[in-house]
Amino acid sequence: MKPARALEALNFFMADVQAGIGPFIGVYLLARGWHADEIGSVMTLAGLAALAATPFAGALVDSTRSKRALIVAATVVTTLASLALLPARAYTAVLASQMLAALSASVLLPAVAGVTLGIVRAAGFDRQFGRNQMANHTGNVVGAALAGWFGWRYGFAAVFALGAAFVVLAIVSVALIPADSIDYASARGLEPRDVRRRSAETVVSEPGDTPPPASAPPHAGSLRTMLRNRPLVLLGASLALFHLGNAAMLPLYGMGVVAAHRGNPSTFTAQTIVVAQLVMVGAAWLAPRLLRTYGYWWVLLISWLALPVRGVLAALMMDATGVWPVQFLDGIGAGLQSVAVPAFVVRLMEGTGRVNVAQGAAATAQGVGAALSPLLGGELAQHFGYAGAFVALGAVSLGSLVLWLGFAPTLRDADGVQRPPSNRSRPVKTPWP
Repeated sequence: MKPARALEALNFFMADVQAGIGPFIGVYLLARGWHADEIGSVMTLAGLAALAATPFAGALVDSTRSKRALIVAATVVTTLASLALLPARAYTAVLASQMLAALSASVLLPAVAGVTLGIVRAAGFDRQFGRNQMANHTGNVVGAALAGWFGWRYGFAAVFALGAAFVVLAIVSVALIPADSIDYASARGLEPRDVRRRSAETVVSEPGDTPPPASAPPHAGSLRTMLRNRPLVLLGASLALFHLGNAAMLPLYGMGVVAAHRGNPSTFTAQTIVVAQLVMVGAAWLAPRLLRTYGYWWVLLISWLALPVRGVLAALMMDATGVWPVQFLDGIGAGLQSVAVPAFVVRLMEGTGRVNVAQGAAATAQGVGAALSPLLGGELAQHFGYAGAFVALGAVSLGSLVLWLGFAPTLRDADGVQRPPSNRSRPVKTPWP
């Protein structure tokens, strides 16, 4: 199997590992007599642990050559931590299992992004990561459907068994990626080995001269490189504002439709997941083509625009039929971002050796907004009703548009589409004034 195909298989099977039993934790613990506040606190604390760990996970990915082993270890630990829920009864045991699962899962995104970059290099990253995300979203749909059916047919224990089976297949997929197919300098955003070799050859001016060793890795920049990169900071702020409005939209929409007795709860929930994930598959397929034609600025602008429109439609169409346009827009926004954001980070941090730390920082910015969104959405729904909450959440995300349009010259210069070909390989270094 080609390394790229094995990478796509890994993303397909890893989707179930990343999601784990997350969608089923609530009902599983409720069936065991837990209260809603206890369940909520476990999920919140686990999410905060993952949020804090993500930048450090990126730094770990940048610092190690054992990226395949890191993926295997994180996959196994995540699954074992989820399986620990079966015998766990005490609150502390359940909390510890979920925090461990969240911490280990935080390694997977930067690790897979790093391996992808090491295999296809920066020039091929957007296309390959788009294929990765197509496989990942498809895996989400298949995994959710199988988990739902096995859970209904055989009980919750079957959901855990299904997760274990996906883990085995994910590990097999990692084993099918040859170690020598990964350039570890490229995997962290440094100059690839073939470029170093050509550079070494060009400095030989006399027949007797000895070229420098081609395998000597270039020096990685300091962590302050990220803070001095203005487009990266703007991207993080835009992601935080977008997800502050986005994360609470779907749960509130489901609650609003069910509260109005306009849809069956289980059928409606399944429909929202399937519609959004299928649209994300198409968006992930389209994103690399749009990136090559229009650039990162335009593609991310489209994703920011999707949420305000989605908020208005959710307020106007609070019934079972509204799930189609509302979740279609969710799939467009999330599907485009799942490819464009990691690819833009690679572009911005090219040559610094800190690509995966920056991937973790971008994920943390996104997570901060997502963590605060349910609190904001709940308060808005309580005081202004569901329709008012949808409009307000969509309006919050307009902050992303303000940043994106207000700093358009800086961001559009950074995305590289307008640059001449000779400048495409240079790292973007845009310091704060």
